Amino acid sequence: MEDLTMNLIRFNQYPLFNDLFENLERNFSNQLEESKGDIPAVNITEQNDRFVLEMAAPGLQKSDFQINLDNYVLTISSEKKEEKKEKSQNFTRREFLYNSFKRTFTLPKSIDAEKISADYQNGILTLQLPKKEQELKVNRQIEIK
Repeated sequence: MEDLTMNLIRFNQYPLFNDLFENLERNFSNQLEESKGDIPAVNITEQNDRFVLEMAAPGLQKSDFQINLDNYVLTISSEKKEEKKEKSQNFTRREFLYNSFKRTFTLPKSIDAEKISADYQNGILTLQLPKKEQELKVNRQIEIK
């Protein structure tokens, strides 16, 4: 008769794989949320003197956004409540619509937090995240004398 014993291995015995699977699961979950349209898509570009964050959020007003910075953690959120009421001779229909999202970004220490600015036009929220002067990349050729 064969002995069919099984050795149990603790999953977190291999932290590298544990982290890998957690990251895969987290990224997969985020992609599902973004594909449903619940979380606005974001583009972040780096320029020599700043980062530019663009968030696609059509249908909102400037007043619908909350932007907070706490110890280099930038949080952009929105909550919009809408109520529709329809009356007819035989019935009354009342619908409530709630839309909300929250995105959080950890900013590098090279950002000048005092000079961050935001603008909302044509459904795009744009944040300018200027770099501190001492962090700017200097690109020049040095002449030999």
